[in-house]
This record gives sequence, structure tokens and C-alpha cells, in this order.
Amino acid sequence: MQKGKELIVLAQRIRALSQTGLSYSANEYEIDRCKELLEISDRLVAIVTGLKEDEIAACYRYYPAHEYVTPKVDIRSVVYNENDEILLVREKMDGCWSLPGGWSDVGYTPKEVAVKETKEETGLDVRPVRLLAVMDKRCHDHPITPFYVYKFFVLCELTGGEFTETFDILDKGFFALDNLPPLSLDRILPEQIHLIDKLRRNPSAPVYLD
Repeated sequence: MQKGKELIVLAQRIRALSQTGLSYSANEYEIDRCKELLEISDRLVAIVTGLKEDEIAACYRYYPAHEYVTPKVDIRSVVYNENDEILLVREKMDGCWSLPGGWSDVGYTPKEVAVKETKEETGLDVRPVRLLAVMDKRCHDHPITPFYVYKFFVLCELTGGEFTETFDILDKGFFALDNLPPLSLDRILPEQIHLIDKLRRNPSAPVYLD
């Protein structure tokens, strides 16, 4: 598992350097080398994950053809009720539970993304309070994925609204930390939930930063 994650990170680094090379290379031979390195990167990830190479390449089609590659940003809302239970949503993709949130959107601040995603996924209204943590996904025991990801955890105060249905969320609810449901480990780990809970209980604690 650890060696697989290390290979994925190396492949991601090869892809980032290659795509950056395409942004600045004027020589056709250098361009061809960069394209070949992109294919090698996809092949490495395919070997580790079992996915097809074209599926790996498809993950990166949102990038402009010639652009400096940067990590994707995953923003998660940390919301509690009056009983100190944490808000979780059940993801349709894997049937497991996570904090409300998702990929950041262009044109929205991190706080606005936290508010928007919570509303869209649960129907609840929240007010951002403070940033609890910024984590590099590779530094934690998540399953292997093609993307290189930074995860933002934003503490939010529940202000209103009510649970509503949404197309990509199967269920939602508040849970005690000693009775968490099966978690979507690609999105959140039990130890991360306990860490951010510890941070939110100490207003003077610095932001956790990988």
C-alpha cells in the first residue's frame, strides 16, 4: 500500500513536470519527450490502480492543454449540532459517509464553497467560523487516487435550514464521534475527524498544516 502510494506520487510529479514542460517548450523534440512522459505517468498510475490508461488521462482533461499543474482543492465543512454531534452525508458514489463538501469552484472563496456545498448536499444553512486544517492527502492514509489533493477543513456554525433531498447524496445526519458510520475513506478518515474535533474545541489552537 505504502509503496503504491509512493509510486502514485512519483507519477503525479512526472505528470506535473511534463505538463509544465509543454507550457514552456518551443522545441518539437522537447514537446515529444514531455508527451511521452505524460504517457509513462498514466501507465504507472494504471499499473498501481488497475485502471485503464485512457481513464487516467481523462482525469486530467480539465487542465488546459498547456498549463502549470497544481493540486486540486477539496473543501469540507465541519458542522456540529447542539448535542456536539458532527454532520455527515452519505455519498452515492460509494455508499459511505463524509463531511459535506467537494472540489472548490472557480469564482467562490473557500468559505463560500463550504457554505454552498453544505446547502446543496444537506439543505442546511451555515456560517463559516474559522479554518481548522489544511492537509496534503498523500500525508494521510487515504486510498490511492490519481489526483494530487489538498484538503481544507472549515469549521461552520449551523444557522438554519432543514434536511432536503439531493441527487448525489443518499442520506445525511448528525453523529456522535464515538458512533461514526462507515466513512468514505477517500474523502475523510476517522483520525482526521477526531483531529479536527480536537482543534475546534480549542479556539486558540493554530491551524493544522501539513
